[in-house]
Amino acid sequence: MEYDALVIGGGACGLMCATQAGLLGKRTLVLEKNDKVGAKILISGGGRCNYTNLHTDIENFISENPAFLRSAFAQWTVDDTMDFFKQHGQITGEEKTLGQLFPKSNKAKDIVAVFTKLMYETGQDVWLNTEVVSVSPVDDGYAVAVVKAGKQKMVHAKKVVFASGGLPVAKLGASDFAIRMAKKLGLQIVATAPALVPVTITGKDAPWYASLAGNAVFSRVYNDKIAFEENILFTHWGLSGPAILQISSYWRAGESFLINLLPTADIEQLIKKERNAGGKRTISQLLQPYFTRKMVEALGKFLPIDLKIASLSKADAKLVADTVHHFPVKPAGDKGYDKAEVMRGGVSTDELHAKNLESKKYKGLYFGGEAVDVTGWLGGYNFQWAWASGYLIAKDL
Repeated sequence: MEYDALVIGGGACGLMCATQAGLLGKRTLVLEKNDKVGAKILISGGGRCNYTNLHTDIENFISENPAFLRSAFAQWTVDDTMDFFKQHGQITGEEKTLGQLFPKSNKAKDIVAVFTKLMYETGQDVWLNTEVVSVSPVDDGYAVAVVKAGKQKMVHAKKVVFASGGLPVAKLGASDFAIRMAKKLGLQIVATAPALVPVTITGKDAPWYASLAGNAVFSRVYNDKIAFEENILFTHWGLSGPAILQISSYWRAGESFLINLLPTADIEQLIKKERNAGGKRTISQLLQPYFTRKMVEALGKFLPIDLKIASLSKADAKLVADTVHHFPVKPAGDKGYDKAEVMRGGVSTDELHAKNLESKKYKGLYFGGEAVDVTGWLGGYNFQWAWASGYLIAKDL
């Protein structure tokens, strides 16, 4: 069978690429290591799939060159994503927190079904349980070595698309295959690391965090680069929750960040108001309306919570404000790729044409999705990049 392109990976980018290619009258072969396509889509958003974000902008992405995204998001917009799923799957979106768009059905499988239906209708082929071993340039394109049903085969195509994702969630077939092949071909790679990942706390502070396991607190988590206001979640091994996952993408080993545990109020003003009312309540009583009893008790490690406000010295008042609004955290590390939502880094955007994501050095070789040095925030941004990159590549096949 002659194909216009081989697509390595049946995830978000690969499925969009093959589907759009089919709608343009082209034939692709999708090579997927799992026994089904869209494995990571199916578990996203707790199985509900936040398939885009209404506020998508290049500022919501980490890359050595965020401006590289301008072309992609001009060619495939959030409206295009919404229209695509509505037209081909009768999927209408429902906005949840901070612009996240979920299918009204709350079923990620409905998103995957759009692609499988269209690929069938347009005659795209899919080889499941197929591992790609190598991709080598040859005179008339590329020779791709695969292992299918325990047997090695060679497949040839003029064009090859790397849409094989990154390292997070190995049990779903994640790998660094695209990165390894890009390195082998001499392409520049931006250092990779887990992103959108929980952080761990060890040492003398570990028991304090563990004692609060299960407590969620709406907070402002920040460093000198950025700030996020969402929930944090205390765990037996450290911190998780949306705000922690977000800041993790901007955190490096050895660094610290700060947490404002009460971004909706000003402790100094609350203390002042309490003093004016006689200051009979204790710090513990002052904090109780804002935190769980367990959280207030835990803060007693750092604060004189049984002291009455009227007895607070200026130093004590400052200590309370600093602890609540500027709580310092120095993680020992993170939970790694198995718990990370995405991978940071990847094939450098300097190696790719912005208009179609084709390699500048190898004609007919494309990289999209997570394999590229483009990492979105939590909340549907990475899907929008996957759809956009798949579309850009498909137009050029």
